[in-house]
Amino acid sequence: MTENEELHETGEEGTRHKILVADDEASIRRILETRLKMVGYDVVTAEDGEEAVEVFNKTNPDLVVLDVMMPKMDGYGVTREIRRTSDVPIIILTALGDVSERITGLELGADDYVIKPFSPKELEARVKAVLRRTISKDIIIPSSSSSAASSAAGGKGGKNIITAGAIKIDTARRQVFRKNERIRLTGMEFSLLELLVNNSGQAYSRNEILQHVWSYPADHRIDTRVVDVHISRLRSKLEADPTNPELILTARGIGYMFQRIN
Repeated sequence: MTENEELHETGEEGTRHKILVADDEASIRRILETRLKMVGYDVVTAEDGEEAVEVFNKTNPDLVVLDVMMPKMDGYGVTREIRRTSDVPIIILTALGDVSERITGLELGADDYVIKPFSPKELEARVKAVLRRTISKDIIIPSSSSSAASSAAGGKGGKNIITAGAIKIDTARRQVFRKNERIRLTGMEFSLLELLVNNSGQAYSRNEILQHVWSYPADHRIDTRVVDVHISRLRSKLEADPTNPELILTARGIGYMFQRIN
């Protein structure tokens, strides 16, 4: 199977994934449009924030690549607008030295970031990884804990349903409910939750989480605060008191874990 064939198969009914690239630099838009089309995506573009929101609403893309610094409306504003109505994955493009830009974008709901200057090949890899995790219904579960995953899924609430306190997780539909009210999660938030829940009681380091959920290679240097921000977002949505979490726990000296599900 070629890379293009693999990408085509990920779309619904054989359609190709559509990517919105929003950047005020024409050269970046042109390069990314060309490269992403070469590997099998449909691409639409926008040169400022207002146009990005307009194009997003008109074309309903599967993923957004979004520069932070744009005229008319910056990337933060675009992210806010998109997150009002959609959980579509967002990858932000951010300056090398500005950590605050990365954290702010993630806190607003972005799924990942790529630092400028970047290679198109790096962005292609991030796009592919995020789409795989946010659109696929299956997350790779470490083989050492596969029995625990089966037990959790089947032992609390029936097939594909995991119950933890007032929270019900439907792994087949990738949906989460508190009582009968649905809690909106982004695709990456759900994939992170699914990893922890399917391996409840097992602690994961931030680097391990990045490998399993974000598909970063083990030797890839990345700011692990990507994980911290996503954990914080999950807690704000799932925990009765996010400052005193009872579901998603901090494993001191290691990372994070989900409370053990019996």
